[in-house]
Amino acid sequence: MSAHVNLSAEERAELFGGFDPDEHAAEAERRWGGTQAWADSARRTASYTKEDWQRFLAEAAGISARMAEAMRAGLPADGGQAMDLAEEHRAHITRWCYECTYEIHRGLGEMYVTDPRFTASIDATAAGLAEYFRSAIIANAVRHQG
Repeated sequence: MSAHVNLSAEERAELFGGFDPDEHAAEAERRWGGTQAWADSARRTASYTKEDWQRFLAEAAGISARMAEAMRAGLPADGGQAMDLAEEHRAHITRWCYECTYEIHRGLGEMYVTDPRFTASIDATAAGLAEYFRSAIIANAVRHQG
């Protein structure tokens, strides 16, 4: 998410709960500010309305919920259903934020398990989901890149 979220404080609280994108904007810009992905995300999200953010968040939550269901059902992270959800996740990022290549997606998956903030957020849906998500992302990348 870029640092360009044009919402009122009330809308931010309603949409993001206790997460404030501005609190992490400086860190994100230090890490990715010079990239095309950052520029694309900043350009796209600057125009998002509250309704756009609601759709974005609902889609993301739906993907995470279905990934958690697959994990709880004991489906392998490198199986078809989990990989298809990882691909849907990658396409969701591309549609809403920036061109999420398989390389970038792998990096996100790694961040999900190496940054405790991401791990805690993802595992709030289901314990162990961050690791399962990362494994599905890697398997999906291998499937598509050979």
